[in-house]
Amino acid sequence: MVLIKTEEEIELIRHSSLLVGKTLAEVASHLVPGVTTLALDKIAEEFIRDNQGIPGFKGYNGFPASLCISVNDEVVHGIPGKRQLRDGDIVSVDCGVKKNGYFGDSAYTFAIGVVDENVLLLLERTRNSLYRAIETAIAGKRVGDIGYAVQSYVEGFGYSVVRDLVGHGLGKNLHEKPEVPNYGRRGQGKELLEGMVIAIEPMINLGVKNVTQDKDGWTIRTADKMPSAHFEHDVVIRKGYAEILSTFDFIEEVLSKNK
Repeated sequence: MVLIKTEEEIELIRHSSLLVGKTLAEVASHLVPGVTTLALDKIAEEFIRDNQGIPGFKGYNGFPASLCISVNDEVVHGIPGKRQLRDGDIVSVDCGVKKNGYFGDSAYTFAIGVVDENVLLLLERTRNSLYRAIETAIAGKRVGDIGYAVQSYVEGFGYSVVRDLVGHGLGKNLHEKPEVPNYGRRGQGKELLEGMVIAIEPMINLGVKNVTQDKDGWTIRTADKMPSAHFEHDVVIRKGYAEILSTFDFIEEVLSKNK
């Protein structure tokens, strides 16, 4: 069942989503070659708890960390550990926060040092596809319109859309109905209703769409070992427009200072 949120609930989700954005910015300030993914995870957990939040991912279905950190050919759900980030890596950092009983969930893919131009374009276009999808997330449209917006844009560059993982509803639970695929047909799927809150999260591969799962039971990577990018925003469906509850502003403020 799809849950329609009250304005009070939407505000609580917004607060959690903004804390996610601030947490990702805190992580961004430590993203340098040589840092371990586990160190970043500890920074995030401490920051979330210092701001009266609870890490939304830690313990979720047994996940052992506060962040999903996925590097290069890892699409999503990478487990933080001893791995050191290197110059030329790209790293998707996905963060969830629970605060005042409601979740926020957002992701951003970062470039470490000097990254191949084709990979930087993948990041830029994946991020663009997210905003194209958000433009279609208005009352009266359908889930398929969101997926079509992503798919038609990125496939125009020869990229592939991951089929096995999708966006989702968000609220008192981290994952609620409806599922929000990044592929689809216009006018198809569940109708978007005013007051629905969804997480839209394109996961786009430079190569083939196929993915595999590591033996750790979590890490998803591209079948051809080509890079993958991932960006995610929390959005409330309104009449005539979509309202973004999360933000990349804090992240990009940090990144602009680091240039």
